[in-house]
Amino acid sequence: MTYKNRLIFLGTLIGVLIVTYIISVIFTSDIGSKSSSYTWLDSKTAEKTIRIVIKAADNDFELRKKNNQWFVSHNGLEYPAKQLRVEDFLKILTTRSPWPVRSVNASTHERFGLEQSASRVTIYGETVLLDLIIGNEDVIKNEIYLRKAGQNEVRAGDNIIKSYISGPVTTWYNLRLIPETENGSVDISGVQRLSVYTPKETQVFSRKNRKWEISGVSVGNPNQNAVDTYIRQILTVEGDNFENSVNGADPMFDKTSIVLELGNGRIVTIRFSDADETGRRLAHVSGKDYIYSIPTWQTEKLFKNASSFETR
Repeated sequence: MTYKNRLIFLGTLIGVLIVTYIISVIFTSDIGSKSSSYTWLDSKTAEKTIRIVIKAADNDFELRKKNNQWFVSHNGLEYPAKQLRVEDFLKILTTRSPWPVRSVNASTHERFGLEQSASRVTIYGETVLLDLIIGNEDVIKNEIYLRKAGQNEVRAGDNIIKSYISGPVTTWYNLRLIPETENGSVDISGVQRLSVYTPKETQVFSRKNRKWEISGVSVGNPNQNAVDTYIRQILTVEGDNFENSVNGADPMFDKTSIVLELGNGRIVTIRFSDADETGRRLAHVSGKDYIYSIPTWQTEKLFKNASSFETR
C-alpha cells in the first residue's frame, strides 16, 4: 500500500469512527431522554376524570365532579372545591416531565416508601384511570418516589405533588363567599350596587356613569379608588373553614348583611353573625347550603367607616 493510499485509508477510518461516535452519543442521549421524560396520565384520558380519591397519613377524602364542577367529599359531607387547584393537580400528572427510573425491583419498594400502605391517589373515570402510590422524599427533599399500583417500576421527580396530598383537606375547599370569583367570572365591572346593612348604619354604593355614588351615610367627595378596592375585597373575601353547627335559618344571621346587585340581574345576599370575642364571624350566602367561618383579618375588610371612602 502506497503512502497516499495509506493516508486515504486512515482518513476514511477516522471519519467512520467519528460518525459512529456521534450516532452513538445521539442514540444514547435519546434513550436517556425517553426513559426520563414521562407522563403518568395521558391528557385525553384525564378529561374523563370524574372522581379522585386521596389517601395519605392524615388525609382521606374524595374529589367528585358534578355538572363540570368539583366538590370535596369528606366525613360524609360535601363542599365546593377549588376548581383551579384540581386542574393544577391533574396537570402535574398529565404534563411530560423528567421522571427518571430509579428501580425496577420490587425488593426496593420498602426502601422508597412504596409499600401498598403508602399514600395513594386513585383517579377514576368509568374505570380506574390511574392508581398511583406515593412514597418517600429523597434526602434533600427535592424529589419524591412514585410507582403505579401493580407495577414494580419506581420513578422519581418533582416533589410538588406532596403539597397536594399532605396538606389539610381545607386547602381543597373553595371558601370564597362568592365562589365564581375564583375563576374570574365575577368582576367588579359587573357590580351595579352594593348595600351594607349593620345595626348602626346602612351604606349603599351605586354605579352611575362609571363612578360610585354613596348614600345612607355622609361622604362628600367619594374616593373612587377606595370604593373599587372595597368592592374587590367583598368579591374575594373567603373563610378558613365551613361550620356545621348552625344553618342559614338561624336568627343570628338577621342583623347584618351585604347585598350585591350584578349587571346580569343576579342578587347575592351575604348574611353575617355578630363578631365573637376574637372578631370572627359566621356567614351564609343566599342560594348556598354552607356556613362559612370568617377569620378576623377577613372580617375587618368587610365593614368600613364612612370616612374610609372620603377623598383626603
